[in-house]
Amino acid sequence: MSKVLVAYYSRTGNTKKMAEAVAKGIKASGVACDLREVGRVRPADLLKYEGIVFGSPTYYGILAAPVKKLLDQSVKYHGRLDGRVGAAFSSSALAGGGNETTILSIVQAMLVHGMVIQGDARSDHYGPVSIKCPDSRSLKKCERLGRRVAELTGRLFPPS
Repeated sequence: MSKVLVAYYSRTGNTKKMAEAVAKGIKASGVACDLREVGRVRPADLLKYEGIVFGSPTYYGILAAPVKKLLDQSVKYHGRLDGRVGAAFSSSALAGGGNETTILSIVQAMLVHGMVIQGDARSDHYGPVSIKCPDSRSLKKCERLGRRVAELTGRLFPPS
């Protein structure tokens, strides 16, 4: 069975709420999911998952340092995440706070690993975003991301 990791950093709890909604969407699709604070994830842990979703608050338009640290350390396993599913989401304090650039900074690292990125043609194209505390719209988008990641992971890694 496929397994997806939702790893997040959250100082205020806003990104954690989003991570919980992503995990809820994954689990509702019947895919196993681990929800973990990024500081509790070792680079080697990433190899255990067919899908990985990172959530980060926006700091100066990019991902938070703890998420960056894990991605930097994951270079040790370069090429071993090739073909796995990746996605990202972000929260910020302002409407122009850099949510999309934060998501893109995460996605760039995933692409370097050769991961297959789940976007969304309908809305929040790069990944779900929230301004301050996630509202019902943001949480619905997070659940949708979770379902879409679960579906893509299931297609790329069908049960044997």
